[in-house]
Parts: sequence; structure tokens; C-alpha cells
Amino acid sequence: MACAGRLAAVVLLAALPLAGCGTPPELRRPAPTTAPTRTAVPTTPSAAPTPPPATGLPGTGGITPTVDPGLVAVPCPDGPSGTRIVDLVRGRGGVLPNGVRVRVRTGPLCAGEWHYTVLDVTGHETLQVITQGRPGAPRLVTAGTDVCTAEVRAAGPPGIRTRVCEGGSLGVPGA
Repeated sequence: MACAGRLAAVVLLAALPLAGCGTPPELRRPAPTTAPTRTAVPTTPSAAPTPPPATGLPGTGGITPTVDPGLVAVPCPDGPSGTRIVDLVRGRGGVLPNGVRVRVRTGPLCAGEWHYTVLDVTGHETLQVITQGRPGAPRLVTAGTDVCTAEVRAAGPPGIRTRVCEGGSLGVPGA
């Protein structure tokens, strides 16, 4: 019987490695094509939520970008006044005599430290005026019916150049 015990042990040892293999891959059924569904387990976040990125929109707490003040000619919030421009053109500029009636039609419009004003002059053509500097002390750059001069083209801010050199004037005949 000792021989039979040994034989049984040898058969068992030979069969054991084969028993763990299971069905060969080529005989197995194909795996299902859909992934098994799982139930989500609610978890508590381990870190504080990330705030949304700053959009620059009002009320969102983001930084609001500022526009370059020279890009667009807008009504001057701090001057110079139309009266100041008329006085400048009459006085030191010597463009208009004192007896001529003048009315401010447009402006002054500001783009950076430059100002654009359109004046209606009784008995004469519409006068365009470009000034530059602080609102209380502007200097006359040019005045006339065509103020798109070399200085305005070279040194003027885009808001002024667009208005006077590229046909962006406010209803000024001939401009």
C-alpha cells in the first residue's frame, strides 16, 4: 500500500498545478461589453473648493481691467470746458477774431491728455480744434477744417487719430 500512497501523491501533485488554470482563453466566453455600474458613495471633500477664476465682470469679485484712456475719444469728465477751448482759439491761437460768434457743437472729447472739439462759427466753416495737456491748461495743437496734421498722426492717441484722420468725426461736414 505504500506504493499506492506514493502513486496517489504523485497523481495529486501532477493534477494540482493543472487544477488552478481553469478554462483556456480560447474556450472562454467573451467578456460583457458594458462596464459594470457602481453606486457612487458620497464623500466629503478633503480640501476647500477652488474659487472660480477672476472674470473681471462686475459683481464677481474679480479684477476689472481698465481700458487705455487714449483708445477712444469720450466726453471729458474733468475738462477742459468748451469755453476754455473757445478762449484758447480766440486768444493765444489767434485763429478766431473776438467779434465772431462761436458755439460748441461737439466736445471737448478726451483721449488721454488730448482733446477734440468742434465749433460752429457764424459766417464760417465748422472749426475743428485739437488741444493737448492738463484740463486747466491745454495747449493748442491745431485748429481748422482739416486737423489731421503730421503731429496728430505721429503723436496723437488712437481715439483722436481715429476721429479726425479716419473719418470718425461726429457729423462734421467735410471732415
